[in-house]
Amino acid sequence: MKNLKLFLCVACHMLLMSCRAQLPADSTADKMLVYQLNNGGWPKQLEDKSVVNYDSPLTPELKEKIKNTTVLHATFDNKATSREVVYLVKAYKKTQNKNYLKAAEKGLDFILEAQYANGGWPQYYPDKALYRSEITYNDDAMINVLNILQDIVTQSNDFENVNPAYIEKAKTAVSKGLSCILKTQVKQNGNPTIWAAQYDKETMLPAKARAFEPASLSTSESVSIVRFLMRFKNPSTEIQNSITSALKWFTEYKIVGYRFDREKTGSGLIADNGAVVWSRFYDLNKNIPIFGDRDNTVKLKLEELSPERRNGYGWYGNWAQKLIEKDYPKWLASNGMK
Repeated sequence: MKNLKLFLCVACHMLLMSCRAQLPADSTADKMLVYQLNNGGWPKQLEDKSVVNYDSPLTPELKEKIKNTTVLHATFDNKATSREVVYLVKAYKKTQNKNYLKAAEKGLDFILEAQYANGGWPQYYPDKALYRSEITYNDDAMINVLNILQDIVTQSNDFENVNPAYIEKAKTAVSKGLSCILKTQVKQNGNPTIWAAQYDKETMLPAKARAFEPASLSTSESVSIVRFLMRFKNPSTEIQNSITSALKWFTEYKIVGYRFDREKTGSGLIADNGAVVWSRFYDLNKNIPIFGDRDNTVKLKLEELSPERRNGYGWYGNWAQKLIEKDYPKWLASNGMK
């Protein structure tokens, strides 16, 4: 009888181990666990400035580089951290591998810790060098984070799988983030326009970042901000006014009949009757396109830039076209407005 019990115990244990061994895995998610920094965030670059690439095999040399990368590289820039949290949550849903969910929740803790009291998020945390501590909408850093937190609040996009304890934390963080967005919408003579790409974390006023990124109205980021604001059901009057003011600005300052071509011979606007574009940056007061160069100078004409900057940056784009033509009418209809 004892031998039978022992046999059954061993058999059950082996069956359990076999089931665990057969638990579906995700190779990219596994790599993300390796890249995750001790503070819960992820880098976009390693200590040697090599770019994080999840298609690269984890060779011993690469693992050593990752090991030597400090928490000062934790960032929200270029989708870092937000990309991994989103991916790991989806990977957990597919595989039920709890290590993926654990890593994603550690990333959420990092996100919540990095938020300023005024509701903004820096580009890097805890690194405060140069412009890295500014409130950063640039490249959608802050909006990517807020979309994750709003997914937790609304229990959508697979974030219903994270610990329910995050719901109230996310509600608080989203509320503070929303307050920051509304406060930082640039006003001209008391009238709201759109947003800058980054702001001083203390004064909450528009600030410059890299030499070629002057303090200015930033169209691409503003489109993403408006789309985030459109996520709120039964929006407050303040949110409604913010959205309609931004759409009014986009409509007034669109450039009709041109498209932007990036060429080695010189990027610029090309006549195209069916096209519409906006400049990447506009003067904070005059609403005219401006262009920054490596030497911190600001030009009024794209052709005045150094060849490297003229051809190395997306100075124009049709970022707000779909927002105006499709998203905004849909938002109005869903909220019973004309």
